[in-house]
Amino acid sequence: MPSEVALLESRTMRAEHLGRVDALDKVKALVMLPDGIHIRTEDASRYFEVSTDVIRQLTARHRAELTENGMRVLRGSDLRSFHSDNMSLSSGGGGSYPQRRSSLTLYSRRSVLNIAMLLRDSDIARCVRTYLLDAEEGWREGYVSLDRRLTNVEACLGGVGVALQELGPVLNRMSIRLDNLDRRLDATNKVVAAMSHRLCAMSDDIKRIDGRVDDVVHELRDLRRGRRRR
Repeated sequence: MPSEVALLESRTMRAEHLGRVDALDKVKALVMLPDGIHIRTEDASRYFEVSTDVIRQLTARHRAELTENGMRVLRGSDLRSFHSDNMSLSSGGGGSYPQRRSSLTLYSRRSVLNIAMLLRDSDIARCVRTYLLDAEEGWREGYVSLDRRLTNVEACLGGVGVALQELGPVLNRMSIRLDNLDRRLDATNKVVAAMSHRLCAMSDDIKRIDGRVDDVVHELRDLRRGRRRR
């Protein structure tokens, strides 16, 4: 796990965490200007609980990095347009906007997080850095746990693969036996069908024989009666 000092000293490491702007509100509510996007130097000093001079000095030392991450300095027509827009937004809520000035430095959430990773003498900034590092450690532990689970799954699947390879010949033999059994059943069904036809024919023959026997019996009775009469 990287240390807080490494985060303070390494611009590359800071860049890796700049997407976690949610860390700011996790530590302390960040009150934005009416546009909902920026804060001023005064707002940053209140958030980090340091003087405005501390914020200005840090901004001067790291201007390029902060500008890259959303810090802006407004002057002239840009400043007038920004004042006009924010006056309209703030008047809708019944609030007031500070007196105009010749220039105005604005910070986005990303640049405020950048300040949190640069500002040494602020408990709030320190808490933000701790939150970032703890969250990173939690992600790493989660990745390690997930990697272990995937390794276990791969091992299980490997075992299943071996078992399937061993079962292959057995299943093949069973398939051959089932095919032979199907053929035998077909032959048996044919024999049974032939026997059924023969039995039906025999039944007809027996009925005809019964009819002839009845005729002979009747004839014999008639003969006996004729003799008695004589």
